[in-house]
Amino acid sequence: MQRMLARDVLDTAARHIKGITTDELDKIVHEACLERNCYPSPLNYHGFPKSCCTFVNEVICHGIPDTRPSEDGDLLNSNFCFVVDITIYYNGSHGDLNETFFIGEDRGQQTVTITVLIKILFCILVKPGVKYREIGNIIQKYAQAHGYAVVKSFCGHGIHELFHTAPSVPHYAENKAFGVMKPGHTFTIEPMISQGTWQDEIWPDNWTAVTQDGKRSAQFEQTLLVTETGCDILTIRPDDNGRHHFLSQM
Repeated sequence: MQRMLARDVLDTAARHIKGITTDELDKIVHEACLERNCYPSPLNYHGFPKSCCTFVNEVICHGIPDTRPSEDGDLLNSNFCFVVDITIYYNGSHGDLNETFFIGEDRGQQTVTITVLIKILFCILVKPGVKYREIGNIIQKYAQAHGYAVVKSFCGHGIHELFHTAPSVPHYAENKAFGVMKPGHTFTIEPMISQGTWQDEIWPDNWTAVTQDGKRSAQFEQTLLVTETGCDILTIRPDDNGRHHFLSQM
């Protein structure tokens, strides 16, 4: 239930993106969480000051919402992770997802397209017996074939009662991740694909990660559950159910 609530909050925010500041977007996310009796997991997580993360253009991840309004041509990636009230929904489990939203002209659209295709590929790959390290091999191979880089500093992660837990799920090739997928495992995959270098740097706020060359980055994330025959995408948009069924049977 908490994963579908996370999807609902993300879709609510998506309807308000154009022309507002990311700080205003953060307020919409916060109110949407409260209306659903949920708590926004990022708020006060190791001191993070907002209820969601927003990534604009060269920001890779962990961007702090601020007073900059969105503009035509922006790539805006909003990451909503929140915990559900323990007495109502799944004993306080987390649901985690994000999407990249394109605003205005189609500059950067190819980056978004590549990231969406990678999302489909990793859903096909998830099934019992697959080593977690294999996910990075397929993502980097596909991204590089289209001239893009895969950020190495951040990875997917196990998620349930804890916000971040084992396993670690790197998105780059020849990584040394431990573990094999088994039915019941729940984790995120969240590849960050950049138009230039894979290398990042952190702003003085100690949170915001950006590309070193200032070129754009895009990301999509889903929470997945390994089943006996494949996987269920727990945070999928409801109108994607047909494709979800197809992917889980691959």
